[in-house]
Order: sequence, then structure tokens, then C-alpha cells
Amino acid sequence: MNALYRSIPQLDWITGLLFLSLLLLTLGKYFYKGMFFTFIALPFNNKYLNLNRKKGKIVNGFHVLLSLLTIINIALLLYLCKNFFLGTATFDYPNTYGVLLLIVFGYLMLKLFLLMANGFFFENYDLMTDTIFEKFSYLNYSGFVAYVGNIIFIYMLQGSKTLLLLVLIGVFLVNIIGWVNTLRSKQNLILSNVLYFILYLCTLEIAPLAIFIGYLKG
Repeated sequence: MNALYRSIPQLDWITGLLFLSLLLLTLGKYFYKGMFFTFIALPFNNKYLNLNRKKGKIVNGFHVLLSLLTIINIALLLYLCKNFFLGTATFDYPNTYGVLLLIVFGYLMLKLFLLMANGFFFENYDLMTDTIFEKFSYLNYSGFVAYVGNIIFIYMLQGSKTLLLLVLIGVFLVNIIGWVNTLRSKQNLILSNVLYFILYLCTLEIAPLAIFIGYLKG
């Protein structure tokens, strides 16, 4: 009898990434239980922001752990979308994931640097750190959404483009909610600095998104 061989997707490296993400999430829940449970309800109320915006701002362990989870899983989601919408529908080529990971990390660090520099040079440091905390909190929540979606896609509904599309919509929806809440709380400042706000919107929000889309299509 001839042996039968099956082609098994190379999931080891992805499993490692998802396990690392679970470890980061577990550490966040264990060491920052109160912050974790208020964070879970972030899109539905502002309790997390109100309780934590004055407690160390973005420089705290919980925020760092969630930011690492976000970078890993947003890059993984982009990798899956590139492969299954525009590529070969496989889990090979982890080097591509490495490139996306560096792009996501570099973009977030550049964005953080420019926002902090703005706060320093225009003497509105407190305002900028508050804005950064809000925006990155919602971004981290979208990273959590991406993490859950990645797990379901890899181990339950593998190859489902509909699921990937729903996860992408969820990620964008969370960040849109964050944008609306930030604009609502800063509307008076924005109205008095419309030109600067348009410049910020084009350079730090729209342009990177266009670059991402161009890379995925390429």
C-alpha cells in the first residue's frame, strides 16, 4: 500500500505569533486587571479613558503590552489579506510578514514621534499626550479585534475571505469610533486650527493608509 501524503500549511510560525499574543494579553490581564476589564468595554463607553488618561499616559505596562499585541496582529492581518486577496492563498513566505511588521512598527513610531514633537514645539504637550493616549487606546483595541479574527481565520474558518473582510471592517470601525470621540472632545481646538488639522490628517492619517494599500496591491 502506498503511503498517502497531505500538504499541511506551514502554520508553526503563525502559531508562535498567536501564542506570543496570548501571553501578552494574559500578562496584561494578570498585572492590570482593572485596566483590562475597562479596556474591553472601550468602544461602548469612555470609562477606560477617563480612569487612565492621567495615570502615566501612554508610558505604562498595560499600554505597552497591548501595543505589542497590536503591532503583531495588525501586521498578521495585513499579511493574510495580501496572501488571500491578492496572492497565492498560502501561509508561506514569512519574510513578507517581517516586512509588514517593520512597516507597521515604523509607522506607529514615526506617528508617535511627530505627535510628541508637535506637543513640544507648539507648547501643547499635555494636549498631545492626551490625544495620543486616546488614539492609541482605540488602535490597541483594533489590534485585539485583529487578534481574535486572526485566530478564527487560522484555526476555524481558514480561507474565508468574508471573515477577513469582516475583521478589516471591525478594525476600521473601532478606529473610526476613536476618531469621532477624539474630534468631539477636541472640536473647539480643531476649529481654531483648521489648516494645521488638515495638514495633520493628510500626512499622518491618509498618506500612510494609501501607502499600505499600494503595498498590498504590489
